Amino acid sequence: MNPVKIIIILIVALIIIGFVTFTVDETKQVVILQMGKPVRTVKDAGLHFKIPYPIQSVVSFEKRILDYDAPPTEILTKDKKNLVVDNYAKWRIDNPLKFFVSVHDENGGQARLNNIIYSELRVSLGLHDLEEVVTTQRAALMATVTKASNEKMLEYGIEVLDVRIKRADLPEQNERSIYERMRAERKRIANRYRSEGEEEAIKIRAVTDSLKVVIMANAYKESQIIKGKAEAKAIEIYAKAYGRDESFYDFYRTLEAYKTIIDDKTIIVLPPDTELLKYFK
Repeated sequence: MNPVKIIIILIVALIIIGFVTFTVDETKQVVILQMGKPVRTVKDAGLHFKIPYPIQSVVSFEKRILDYDAPPTEILTKDKKNLVVDNYAKWRIDNPLKFFVSVHDENGGQARLNNIIYSELRVSLGLHDLEEVVTTQRAALMATVTKASNEKMLEYGIEVLDVRIKRADLPEQNERSIYERMRAERKRIANRYRSEGEEEAIKIRAVTDSLKVVIMANAYKESQIIKGKAEAKAIEIYAKAYGRDESFYDFYRTLEAYKTIIDDKTIIVLPPDTELLKYFK
């Protein structure tokens, strides 16, 4: 066969193959349109067949997880506080056929996400006080919003994987008054704690003072008992010493008396027969 004819046949064959085949990337999924109407979905990567254009055409959609970043919006909490919430979400196209029919493309999906997530945030945050939203209940709130948003978005072929709050601030005009009110509340609690602490301190001091009186009384009692026993023992020793040598003991006690009452600054005038001076004779 003529080589030119072979080349022509090959070119025609490639053109025909190009019209009846298409490839799907691993990161994509496609919807087959027949005369503009969706008929089937292809999610598997590789080479696939279709009826040549214009009978059938291919629309490609992302298979990977997509980001949704909403503009900050103002939401009212249960305790009537305005809160500026900046949230984001992770989502993906779960059913390309439903997705194409309901929202057509990613921009339509983002718009639908914006409406539903904002609605769920407004409902959930409206059931909780400001402090719970900002601190204690945020994780549980986000789990609730994620679940509710996902249930509603499934009918659009979208799966919502996660909804989070990046930032939750008070409106600028309310921030100062809220801050002052919170500060006054904390000061009131601190004063209550100080008052309770002072009351407890007074009780403790009263108990320790009463214990001190009891301990001092017991100590005085013990000291008097010991002192009495010591004096009795001393009297006993003196008595034994006096009984052993009465004259020496009398002489010793007289010298002790001289030592106590006589010094270089004292003048004593006594009769010569005074008992105290008997050892001077």
